Amino acid sequence: MDYIRYLRSMVGQQRVIMTVSGVFVLDEQDRILLQLRSDTNSWGIPGGFMEMDETVEDAARRETREETGLDLGKMELFGVYSGTSLHKTFPNGDKAALVQILFTCRDFEGELNEGDSETLDVGFFPLHDLPEKMFEKHRLFIEDFLQKQLR
Repeated sequence: MDYIRYLRSMVGQQRVIMTVSGVFVLDEQDRILLQLRSDTNSWGIPGGFMEMDETVEDAARRETREETGLDLGKMELFGVYSGTSLHKTFPNGDKAALVQILFTCRDFEGELNEGDSETLDVGFFPLHDLPEKMFEKHRLFIEDFLQKQLR
């Protein structure tokens, strides 16, 4: 039984704190890697929920590999987001207060996958020309990233 199912077996659908790791993967042309998710048909940053006994870095690497096919090298902490703006109710009614931890990475290898049960498409996009249908929070994270680069 995975950690989330185990936790939900005890608390039901009550709000719980859940850690999410994500990565701004940038190529040599400063384009950002995005994933088109099959569950929402929206583009977003690769990432996902941390599992028990996993570091936030390992969660970011695992999720990126699963969702895009790329293996990440050196990563740097970009930022941590939390608070009521990251409260979420999932389609099944489960509630969570997300803690989003984001990294940057320019060191990767592998081939982009062609999709699977979680991913319809993956690709690199110019930072100023993102797909229209994106997770709104991810768009805000990218705006923060752009602002910090201008400083």
